[in-house]
Amino acid sequence: MFDHVRAGLGVAALCLAATAGAQSADPVVTPTPPVAVTVAKPLEVVSGTMLPSNTEVFLALDKDLTSKKARVGDSLEFHVARDVMLGQYVVIPRGTPATGKITYRTGKGVFGKSAKMEFSIDQLVLAGKPITLSGVHRISGDGNTGATVGAVVAAGVIGGLVVTGRSATAAAGSEWKAMTKEPVAVSITG
Repeated sequence: MFDHVRAGLGVAALCLAATAGAQSADPVVTPTPPVAVTVAKPLEVVSGTMLPSNTEVFLALDKDLTSKKARVGDSLEFHVARDVMLGQYVVIPRGTPATGKITYRTGKGVFGKSAKMEFSIDQLVLAGKPITLSGVHRISGDGNTGATVGAVVAAGVIGGLVVTGRSATAAAGSEWKAMTKEPVAVSITG
């Protein structure tokens, strides 16, 4: 009697294994339940809405900048490189003029010492009104260490005095980031 039961269980196990094999060949795909997504309301911009302080403004240099010609206190001219948006509105359009100045400069020197220069981006003028910006950038020339070492090895210390570093430069059109210092009131026209 127990042998019949054992034989029946063996057949049942074989049937289950065959069924499981058939299921893995054709898997049943159940759709994933939908996921709840929160959609943010569009920003409502009305006259009097404020562009927050510390809003990024990307500016491009109007002319090449080089430490060969620049001096501390020299003014620099920029223009806004990308529209500054608030919601769907352009608050500060591309092309808006901006100014800055050279705040620090060293010349290139002997033994491959390269020049360094620092400049600030101070303000832009929008519809005749100045908007204060905050942005300080430092640039330096590429080092000339390899040439200096070669000159010192070839001609001693005198050779090192002949090799100078490179000037600090920034190309016209290069982009630099500044931030608005204070909130800017938005006025919707038309």
